[in-house]
Amino acid sequence: MTINEILSTGLNIAATQATPEIQTDFAQGIMTMRGDSYPENSFEFFGPVLDWVEQFLAHDGRPLRLELHIVYMNTSSVKAMMDLFDLLEAAHQEGKQVAVNWSYDPRNERVVEMVEEFKEDCTFTFNINPEA
Repeated sequence: MTINEILSTGLNIAATQATPEIQTDFAQGIMTMRGDSYPENSFEFFGPVLDWVEQFLAHDGRPLRLELHIVYMNTSSVKAMMDLFDLLEAAHQEGKQVAVNWSYDPRNERVVEMVEEFKEDCTFTFNINPEA
């Protein structure tokens, strides 16, 4: 994905039963993911997501914020999310502003535990918020 493609169309993927909805707003520096994530091929599904983040971070020094509302993730999706957070961590170490806001259903303790484990490895702003 080229920077021109990102600027003109963004990355918007409709949710399926097994994959989250993904919406990007290049102008605002926001990527939103909502839903479950257990695709048959996480590498294939998350490839464009990682590309979008890499291109955004390479474009200029504007902040990037991820708004996540992921309820369930299979093992390969967890790995892909770790790769995404590694990109954000590297950008943060270079002085770029990056942040994650992960909203969760407070009745789902397993999600909270998983998200807290993600946060442990991140030095950038990482907020974990119960949904109302």
